[in-house]
Amino acid sequence: MTYSATVQFLYGLQQHGIKLGLETIRTLLTRLGEPQRRYPVIHIGGTNGKGSTAAIVASILQAGGHRVGLYTSPHLIDFRERIRVNGVMIPEARVSKLVEALQAAAAPDLAPTFFEFTTALAFQYFAECHVDVAVLEVGLGGRVDATNVVEPLATAITTIGLDHEAYLGSTLEAIAFEKAGIIKAAVPVVIGRIDAPACQVIEERAVTQAAPVVALDREFRCEGPLPVDCRYVGMAAQYDHLSCPLQGRFQLDNIACALVLIELARARGLVVSEAAVRTGLQHVAWEGRLEIVGEAPTVLLDGAHNPAAAVVLADYLTEWRRANPAAKVSLIVGMMRDKHPRKFLAPLLPLAETVIFTQADLARAAAGSDLRELLRDRAPFAQVTATPADALACAKRSASSSDLICITGSLMLVGEIKAHLRGCSLSPVRG
Repeated sequence: MTYSATVQFLYGLQQHGIKLGLETIRTLLTRLGEPQRRYPVIHIGGTNGKGSTAAIVASILQAGGHRVGLYTSPHLIDFRERIRVNGVMIPEARVSKLVEALQAAAAPDLAPTFFEFTTALAFQYFAECHVDVAVLEVGLGGRVDATNVVEPLATAITTIGLDHEAYLGSTLEAIAFEKAGIIKAAVPVVIGRIDAPACQVIEERAVTQAAPVVALDREFRCEGPLPVDCRYVGMAAQYDHLSCPLQGRFQLDNIACALVLIELARARGLVVSEAAVRTGLQHVAWEGRLEIVGEAPTVLLDGAHNPAAAVVLADYLTEWRRANPAAKVSLIVGMMRDKHPRKFLAPLLPLAETVIFTQADLARAAAGSDLRELLRDRAPFAQVTATPADALACAKRSASSSDLICITGSLMLVGEIKAHLRGCSLSPVRG
């Protein structure tokens, strides 16, 4: 198949929806020869922060001279963003070749979902590339997520918050139970900033698995006003004056989780020097999360899409307003229909002078007009535009050079804005 035809095939798999469970992915991987067992793995879950943490871990391991596979989701513009080796996206030709191989392995009786198919593709690609280690971000939940077929060196659960309740449950404890499903027998688990009831669920799971627990602010921490100059105090390692380009104080927690994962991996045989830690942290990149993509006015992209992430974004905008008291903030918001716009926008609306609702080009996106109607009492003067590009143009027309335009509510929206700014087309495979 051509790459275009391959992407169309992958896009078609989304019609199967989300089917949580491990039977299909296990059968498919068995037919492929268990590629996920040919390299050590670091497995990272959580509601928010897991992608940033995975990117930091991968960057440090690469700086240490390791050949590193990184599997994350969703992508912003190009499907191939999901699967990288040493920071380089999987080539189009390899996607096509591997998809054909997986189609043959699945026939005639398996019908993998999009995420199951993509996960198997990543595992096989990493095996063929002879990676030294793979860093995997959990897709949805953990217990029955397609990535949960590995025996990792270490696992991490970064945060617990309300998201994907239709699949994971409507309480933090229920969601914690699903996330804790990645904990394996005798494999150490890192726990990030998680409230006590949810944390108890995770620790109880760890006890049943005899898995050592390493907790933020107990065995490790990261100190400092901002990631650009911070200090890590861990189980055995301590580093002063670390520098990370990722924006936001919340990244201190992600840095801490990443560095303690590095400590645990080092204890299990991966060689990582202090120089690698410093270099990898200094050069990490993670698009679409507090990412500045324009100046005068400042254009900020943040893929926050649940209430907990909105609080983090609001903290950042509060600090920005404190540093720029004469400037104004415009919010461009687009969300999926299964999210909670009132809860999400509660901490953000008081920080903005202008609000523009729009929608990503996806069937499951909430219409901008519906968002405005739902938020009419809180944002009575909000505007609506047909497309994200129109929203950005509208915000720029009314902004001064010192103002800030923040695009948020969905990674799909962020991806469309990035593609618009780059003048490129989006992959039809989204989500």
